[in-house]
Formats: sequence, C-alpha cells, structure tokens
Amino acid sequence: MKPQYLVLAIAYLTAFAAAGSAAAQEQRTPFSQCQAIAENIPKVTFASFSGAAPLTPAVSEGEEVKFTFLGHSTFEIDTPGGIVIATDYNGWYRPATMPDVVTMNKAHPTHYTLTPDPAIKHVLHGWSDVPGEKADVDLVVGDAYIRNVPTDIRFSYGLGGSQENGNSIFIFEIAGLCIGHLGHLHYELTDAHYTEIGRLDVVMVPVDSGLTMGADSMSRVIKRLRSSLILPMHRRGPPVEAFVSMFGKDFDVANAPDDSITVSMRTLPKKPLIYVLKGVQ
Repeated sequence: MKPQYLVLAIAYLTAFAAAGSAAAQEQRTPFSQCQAIAENIPKVTFASFSGAAPLTPAVSEGEEVKFTFLGHSTFEIDTPGGIVIATDYNGWYRPATMPDVVTMNKAHPTHYTLTPDPAIKHVLHGWSDVPGEKADVDLVVGDAYIRNVPTDIRFSYGLGGSQENGNSIFIFEIAGLCIGHLGHLHYELTDAHYTEIGRLDVVMVPVDSGLTMGADSMSRVIKRLRSSLILPMHRRGPPVEAFVSMFGKDFDVANAPDDSITVSMRTLPKKPLIYVLKGVQ
C-alpha cells in the first residue's frame, strides 16, 4: 500500500474507533428512574468503586437503605453496596465512618463547610460558584445515582433579596428507592420543579416553621410529593407538632424509638408516614 493511502486508512480507522467509543459512552449514560417525565437523559459522571459502572445502579429485591439522623439537616444514608452519604454536611455532624459522598447547601454555615476532610471522595455543592449558572450534579457512586434540582433562596441574616438557584434539592436513587433531601427550601416548588424531581419514595423535610418556609407552605409541598416515608429535620424552636398538625387522616404519624430507620422497596409504608426520628422531637 502506498504511504499516502496508509495514512488515510489509519486516519479513517482512528475516526471510526473514536465515533464508536463515543457511541458506546452515550449508550452507557444512565437515566433517572424517578423522574415523572424523562425528556432529558442526564449525562453523568461515573465514579463507581467496583469496576465498570452499570447503566443504572443494580437493584436486588429486598435491598435495604439505612437513614440515620445525625443532627440539624444532616442524615447519614447507607446503601446496600456500602456507600456512605452525608447530607447538608457541615463537618460537625459526621458519620461514624468517613463518608464517600457529602452534599452541601449554603443558605447558612450550618449546611456546608469549605474545608471538608480531603479524604472525602465526592463533595457536592448545591450551588454554582459561577454567577448566573446552576449547580449540575449527575453522579453514579457505587450503587447510588445522585442528581440535583436547583431552587432559589433568600439571602441570609435579613439582608433582603434572593439568589436564583442558590441551593439544591438532592435526589438519591438507591436500590429502586427515590430519595429526596429538600435542603434549606425557601419557596414553594413550581410545576417545573415537581416534574424535574419526579417520584420521591422517601423525603427529608425541614420543619422549622419559618427559617425555611412556614408549616402550611411546607405541608403543601409534602402533600403534593406524597412520599411514602417523610423524615422531618431542621427543627428550630417550634415542636414538630406544628408541622404534623397540617396533615389529616391521609397521613400516619409516629415517633421513632431511636435515630435511624431501614427501608426497602418492599417495606415502604403503604400509607404516607411522617416518621420523627429520635433527636428531631
């Protein structure tokens, strides 16, 4: 073969291989099983600790997810595959073992830290450091798929005004469960938010009756989400009963004997349950 033809053949084969690789990568893109309308398939970053990442985290029947209330709005989420996640991580409330993933919001310093332990592999901010842009989280870590839905926040400490897309609702898709942490939610959600969120089987909700939203506004959000398991958090001052009183006979209420609960797709309550973990009361 003449040299010039050999160069052309190599160039063609290289381009073909690159195209094939890109197509394969596109096919490996996972999608949210929890979104009500999957108009946009998210492009995620794979960070699995166990070899090649699957299209979506594998789910086995009966797999359980454990939730432990650590304080304020920080929960430890333990996945069946051994991934440890800490929500609204501020460095004060820490899991017993080093978390693999931490999420943060910046409405107040109690919801984030700018100096997390460098051993934490994935530190996910609910805000963007680029003015005018939204935080964009799409990440697979082991058997957990994590994404975010940005929301607006009021400026802290009575400064007035608001910041567009200043915080995020983080959503964790684990073992078939759709899990949402509402963060420091300041405004009632729009139809677009609900569409982007999709189904939530478990939701962690602030119940401070004012620092985020009033009990009536927050209860409207929860009623529309109609999650199977509602875990109150972020209680400041008023008792949880101020929030619970907004719900009627369509919701059950129970106080937990300890600070954790373990659930799976098969053990979710059939009727929406507001479950107050020890330490929140």
